Amino acid sequence: MSGPSVHMSLAEDIGLRIVRGDYPPGTILPNEAQWTEIFNVSRTAVREAIKILMAKGLLASRPKIGSWVEPKERWNLLDRDVLSWYAHSPDRIQFLKTVQEFRHIIEPEATALATIRRSEEQMAEISEALRDMGQATTLQARTQADTRFHLAILRASGNDLLIPLGTLIESALNHLFLLVTRNDSTLVHALRLHENIEKSIRLQRPNAARNAVRRLLANTDALIAHSERNM
Repeated sequence: MSGPSVHMSLAEDIGLRIVRGDYPPGTILPNEAQWTEIFNVSRTAVREAIKILMAKGLLASRPKIGSWVEPKERWNLLDRDVLSWYAHSPDRIQFLKTVQEFRHIIEPEATALATIRRSEEQMAEISEALRDMGQATTLQARTQADTRFHLAILRASGNDLLIPLGTLIESALNHLFLLVTRNDSTLVHALRLHENIEKSIRLQRPNAARNAVRRLLANTDALIAHSERNM
């Protein structure tokens, strides 16, 4: 294995192994020489990979001890890579449930704020994403438009602390669509739920917006539960 992205590939491989439980918290990982043999990479690549995983909160390291896996509560779960690894772990259903709980806490109020604070330009962005959802001819295009819709609402909330949470919502949507298979009728129903959210924001009705988001999230909860029963 060689090339400038070796350390990134190595970090991804080790990171995925950590998140899926191959190396539980507290585990002392192989040393540089051992990683070099396992993956056929240079020690420089190993060092860089370890630095990446330390920056994401998955690892800690000390001289003469080596690197060990940190407790899960120290992992940066808002990091795009960590989210992706987590979503591919054996307990990905639990991951989606956890994300959904978080969305229930954040999105209704963020959307209510958007009804009050959104600019005309931001409203146009939300409406355009909704139109693109309805006109999408592939699941990928639909998912991308769906993600843009939710991120636009977070921006329209006017709260700078909510915007970074878009990474979490984006990852949840992407992995949800990978997990569940929707037929035409469920896609149409989901679109109607999004239309109700857009209308509430456009008409500046905070309570209606909260309720519309809660109905959408309840629909997503049902899809996750259906997928879990059929796994």
